[in-house]
Amino acid sequence: MTALHTAVQAPASAPEVLVRCRELVRPALREAVGRMHPWVGEMAAYSFGWCEVGGTPAGAPGGKGVRQALAVLGAEAAGAPGLCGVPAAVAVELVHAFSLLHDDIMDGDATRRRRPAVWKAYGTGPAVLAGDALFALAVETLAGAPAGPDALRLLSGALGDLVRGQADDLLFAERPWSGPRRVRPAEYRAMAEHKTGSLLGGALALGALLGGAPPAAVATLDRAGRQLGIAFQILDDVLGIWGDPAVTGKPVLADLRERKKTFPVLLALQSPDPAAGRLAALLDSAGDPAEAAALIDEAGGRTVALAEAHRHTAAADAALTGVPLQARAVAELRALLDFLVRRDL
Repeated sequence: MTALHTAVQAPASAPEVLVRCRELVRPALREAVGRMHPWVGEMAAYSFGWCEVGGTPAGAPGGKGVRQALAVLGAEAAGAPGLCGVPAAVAVELVHAFSLLHDDIMDGDATRRRRPAVWKAYGTGPAVLAGDALFALAVETLAGAPAGPDALRLLSGALGDLVRGQADDLLFAERPWSGPRRVRPAEYRAMAEHKTGSLLGGALALGALLGGAPPAAVATLDRAGRQLGIAFQILDDVLGIWGDPAVTGKPVLADLRERKKTFPVLLALQSPDPAAGRLAALLDSAGDPAEAAALIDEAGGRTVALAEAHRHTAAADAALTGVPLQARAVAELRALLDFLVRRDL
C-alpha cells in the first residue's frame, strides 16, 4: 500500500480517466464476450453498442464505462498497476450489462441509449438468456482472478444488495402517493444505495482487493462508491424530469409520464409548501406531467434533491481520506466524482 504523498504528478481529467480505463479494459471485455455462445454473444455485443442485430459491426454509443473506471482506479488506489483491476472491471461491466437487460424487461423500457433495448430487438426470452449468460461470465471471470474466492464473496454481496434494491423499486410502484403507506425519502435512499450504489461500491472495492489493499481500505472504498451511487441515482431522477432529451436520451418529463416515484417527487410530497397538496391530487388523478413538474419545483423537490446529491458526493469524497491510498488515483477518483455530479440538466 502506498502512502499518500503531497507532491504527485498532476492527475488526468475525468474524461481522460474514462477513456484510459475503457482502452485498458476493452480487450479483456471483448475477449470474455467472445467466449460466449455466438447468438448470445451477439446480443451481449449489441448491448455494448458493438454491433447491430445480425452481428454487423456498429459504433453505437455505449455507456461511459464508469464502473470499469472505478475498478481500475480502485486497484491503482491500492498502489497496484491498473491492469490488476481489469478482471474486476470486466466482471462488474458484465454484471452491469446483465442488470440493464433485465431492468429494461421489468420496467418495460423499449429503448436503451437511443436504440431498441435488447428485449425489443431480439425478444424477451432471448434477452433474459443473454442476461443470465453475462452474469455467469462475470462469475467465471472473477473466479480465475487472484483472490478469486474473496472477490466472488464481495461480488455476491453486491449482487444481493442490487436485487434487494430492484425489488424495493418495483414494490414502490404499487404504493400510493400519499397516506401512511406512501414511500418515504429515507426508504428511497436505502433503495438507491442497494440498486445503484452496491455495484459502484463493489467496483471500487473489487479493484482494490485485486490490487492487494487491506480489508479496511477495501471496505472504505465500498462505502465511498455506495455514497456515490445514491448521489448518481438522485441526479438521474432530476434529469428524468428536467433533463435535456439530447443529453439524457429520454423524452422530456419521461419519469413523470411513467409515474415513477423518484426522489424529487417524494421530497416535494413531504414539503410543507401548499404546492405539495396540489401535487398529490394531480398525481392521484394522473394529471398533466408538465404541471406536476412545476409543482415539484415549487415545493422545493428539485432544490432539495440536488442538495442531497451533493451531500452524498461529499460523503464519498470524505471516505477517501479515511485510509492511506495512492495520491494520484485518489485525485482522479475525486475528479470522476465531481464529473458525475455535474451532468448538465
